[in-house]
Amino acid sequence: MSGCELCVPADVIAENPLAYARYDSNPLCPGHVIVVPKRHVADFFEMTAAEQAALFALLREAKEKVGKQHSPDGYNIGANVGAAAGQSRMHVHFHLIPRHRGDVEDPRGGIRCVLKAKTVL
Repeated sequence: MSGCELCVPADVIAENPLAYARYDSNPLCPGHVIVVPKRHVADFFEMTAAEQAALFALLREAKEKVGKQHSPDGYNIGANVGAAAGQSRMHVHFHLIPRHRGDVEDPRGGIRCVLKAKTVL
C-alpha cells in the first residue's frame, strides 16, 4: 500500500517469508521491537493462519535477540486492533517491549493499565 511505512521493511533484525522484525521507530525503551507481516493487512484477525504463525515465530526470535542484548526482567507483548483500540498505523504489528525491574513504580496490571480507571471488579 502506498505510503505505509510498515510495507517497506527497514532495519530488519529478523525475517521469514511472511513477516519481519525491526526496532520500533518510536521506542518506549532500548530493545523495543515490532514484528510485522509483509503483506499489508490492517486487522490481526484478517491475517492468514500462516501469517499469524510466522509473526509469532519472529516474536520468539526477536525475544532471544533482545534478551541477549538488553537482559530484561520481563516483556510486554501487544497489538492494537482498530482505531478504537488505539491502532494508529493500519498495518498489523506486534510490539515486543523489554521491561526491567524499577522501570515504572508499580508494573502490576501491565498493559491492562491502559484502561485502569475502567477496571471491573
